[in-house]
Amino acid sequence: MRVVVAPDSFKGSVPARDAAAAVADGWRRERPDDEVRLVPLADGGEGTCDVLAEAHPGARWQPARVTGPDGRPVRAGWLLLPDGTAVVELAAASGLPLAARSNALGASTHGTGELVAAALADPGTRRLLVALGGSASTDGGTGALRALGVRLRDARGRDLPPGGGPLSRLASVDLAGLPPPPPGGVACLVDVTAPLLGPDGAARQFAPQKGASAGDVDRLEEGLHRLAGLLGGRPDQPGAGAAGGTGYGLAAAWGAALVAGAATIAEVAGLPAALADADLVLTGEGRFDGQSTRGKIVGHVLAAARDAGVPVHLVAGQVAAPPPPPVVATEELTTLAGGRPAAMAEPRRWLAAAGSRLARRFRPTGGGPG
Repeated sequence: MRVVVAPDSFKGSVPARDAAAAVADGWRRERPDDEVRLVPLADGGEGTCDVLAEAHPGARWQPARVTGPDGRPVRAGWLLLPDGTAVVELAAASGLPLAARSNALGASTHGTGELVAAALADPGTRRLLVALGGSASTDGGTGALRALGVRLRDARGRDLPPGGGPLSRLASVDLAGLPPPPPGGVACLVDVTAPLLGPDGAARQFAPQKGASAGDVDRLEEGLHRLAGLLGGRPDQPGAGAAGGTGYGLAAAWGAALVAGAATIAEVAGLPAALADADLVLTGEGRFDGQSTRGKIVGHVLAAARDAGVPVHLVAGQVAAPPPPPVVATEELTTLAGGRPAAMAEPRRWLAAAGSRLARRFRPTGGGPG
């Protein structure tokens, strides 16, 4: 049997590469004669640079020290691919786990802008990819833009403090200091289809996950409305709400294209070719829920496998929604481990256990569980 193991990272627990290896190890224990191919993936969030570096052996990692989402310095970096594409991963500079405590109104994407500036300064950079996902902030990308030279002022001409909260006082945006994009342009890899504003937008849908109260959400929404009123562009564009509105900010102010991160990275990593002769796909993520099929990597794998006529086994830390076809079997790590703390403490152990259990249940004639 030809088995493709193509998971996302398990957020806050294990990167996609290690998750794929653990599931594959468990599968091979039960079915050592199967041909198992590992295709770790990312959707524009955490782990994007790791996946692209693995797909491009000549990639060069450029370390940097930047401003974290809460103002403290963090160690991050960006990736230069052999074709001159620079890849900046927002999660590495402005991700939620980097904040010492949640600060929904004050968290900023400034460090992401610092990484972009470093990539622009490298003479080898011809094109820029900014992987959006996992942000701590809801600042509409204004932190990143400010790091690139944009000025945001209140009605009295004073520069605003960082974060999405102060945007409720935004009166003017000065783009004069913004450098031109690289010759090949800028593309943002987005992991959601959310617009900037409204009930499905950056503030109302995602800010509560970053510690925002109901009052905070109202203030953040007001600030994003003000930003959109000044920058124009397309706040309703799918993906504009990615990373707390960073997709919108980079698109409206800098002309960045918003592209589906899951599909783009899967293509680069070789998923379509792997599916062409596969008998089964194993995929997974930390939590499978209603968002998983809306721009996330697992949703893309399910769609690609469905198109290829390949059944899927799903492994997740928690399965919070019924998975659609072509999923024919699931394993939940919290159930295997006896709870979330145990699953988080030894993720590789339980991923391998999930791989073994799925292999024991596998029926080659139908691809389903036994």
